[in-house]
Amino acid sequence: DGVSGATPLAVLKSGGTVDVPAMFVGNIPGTIGEVSVIALLIGAAYLLAKKVISIRIPGTYILTVVVFAILFGGHGFDLNYIAAHLCGGGLMLGAWVMATDYVTSPITPKGQYVYGVCLGVLTAVFRLFGGSAEGVSYAIIFCNLLVPMIERVTRHPAFGKGGKKA
Repeated sequence: DGVSGATPLAVLKSGGTVDVPAMFVGNIPGTIGEVSVIALLIGAAYLLAKKVISIRIPGTYILTVVVFAILFGGHGFDLNYIAAHLCGGGLMLGAWVMATDYVTSPITPKGQYVYGVCLGVLTAVFRLFGGSAEGVSYAIIFCNLLVPMIERVTRHPAFGKGGKKA
């Protein structure tokens, strides 16, 4: 038998309170990838230790969501509210796994920072001002469309090009 109910982000959006420690451990109902933040962080630490991913995209992404939630969330610097946004939904899965995909993410370091900021802003806008409580997948899909333009703007000039003429 299945049980239906509001997700923690939907409860938070409607003005309710959520159990952040339960969200961190994964003792909440939800889909795979958004219920155990600690398991995702262990996986992220492994990926970082093996140098499979860089901290640029996920760090910028998560930091941007935090800053946006503080500025526009309506709760100020409320640590419970910020932690609920970090532990709720697919933010951790999106930041550590989906956004760092080699095929769809920028290659240049500056491009990775720009990509992370775009992801964070869009996720926060979709979560705080959109009709649904979640926005990670929409932000990633939209920002993937922007990657060629981000790469074009942030790429290094070719050797022997773009320098001063003698």
